[in-house]
Amino acid sequence: MRALSIGGCERDLTKMAIALDRSRFEPHVACFQLEGPRYPELKAAGIPVTALPVSSFASFSAIAGGRVMGSYLRRHRIQVVHCFDVPTDLFAAPVARLYRVPVVLTSQLSYRDLYPRFLRPLLRFTDRISDRVIVNSEALKRHMIQDEHASPASVVVCHNGVDTEIFHGRDRARVPEVAGAPLVIGAVCVLRAEKRLDLLLESFARVRHRLPGMKLLIVGSGDRLPDLMALRDRLGIAADCVFIPAQDNVAAWMRSMDIFVMSSESESFPNALLEAMACECCVIGSRVGGIPELIADGVNGLLFPSGDVGSLTEKLELAIDNPTLRQEFSMAAGHTARTTFSMEIAARRTEALYTTLLSRP
Repeated sequence: MRALSIGGCERDLTKMAIALDRSRFEPHVACFQLEGPRYPELKAAGIPVTALPVSSFASFSAIAGGRVMGSYLRRHRIQVVHCFDVPTDLFAAPVARLYRVPVVLTSQLSYRDLYPRFLRPLLRFTDRISDRVIVNSEALKRHMIQDEHASPASVVVCHNGVDTEIFHGRDRARVPEVAGAPLVIGAVCVLRAEKRLDLLLESFARVRHRLPGMKLLIVGSGDRLPDLMALRDRLGIAADCVFIPAQDNVAAWMRSMDIFVMSSESESFPNALLEAMACECCVIGSRVGGIPELIADGVNGLLFPSGDVGSLTEKLELAIDNPTLRQEFSMAAGHTARTTFSMEIAARRTEALYTTLLSRP
């Protein structure tokens, strides 16, 4: 992993390393930067964490980092190298091949059209030298095969898992920032353009009159914050719209939300949506990427066409005006998260992949 900071990939790596069966696997974690909230979690779990001295791929530090990693691979007799993000796909997969690690896995956890164009040929090279490319949704698998021309046999879907001991629907007391609100609509995400939080703010401005005193709670940090705050002020919703910086532990914030909205125009399989479902929020999501693999429209939540502020407004109105329906969706979402996408299920699936690849002649 590039770093151990707040983020979906970082959280996925940490959860997987901790969840692996220690009677069969000994996890090691390598990264370029040790700082971040995931580092103490890994250390507390007794997982060795090593820093690779790579400051830039265009410097001698990349060569030095490759030698450090190669020495580590040999010293600890590493049998599987599993890269969890694009920077380590580009760096660690070639190093692992150079040092003849038996199994090399790369990950593609978002659509490649979000990346600079010069990276795509390099990523296609790592696709070819990897034993498998791990994706986290069927939608992303189709993208890899149709748009990136990856071999269908080489792309494996491993849906993300959620820790249901941390993310659950018990003790749904509101955080002080929205205490006393009759209803809270919320989102948890990095504040980037593709998250389309502008749609959520505009829809909230249209529905806030339906239940006086309800709040919009947005938890996250990113470069779009000034623009979003300016939009909030133009819409006249500043009194009822609360922005909170990214949090290490978001479960309590999610349990403060009655309705969770994922309004993105590009997603593969969003952790935040899965975690909100496990926290028994009523979920509303855009019909993009792997979101329909989580939300069955009208069964455990609601879907709307990406970018359609009118449709999102209609879905919010339906959820706001029908408390019974909202509760049914919340319970169904929690059941889906626990029975289909738990961390236990995700870990056993990944272990099975490791075992299958290691058992080849």
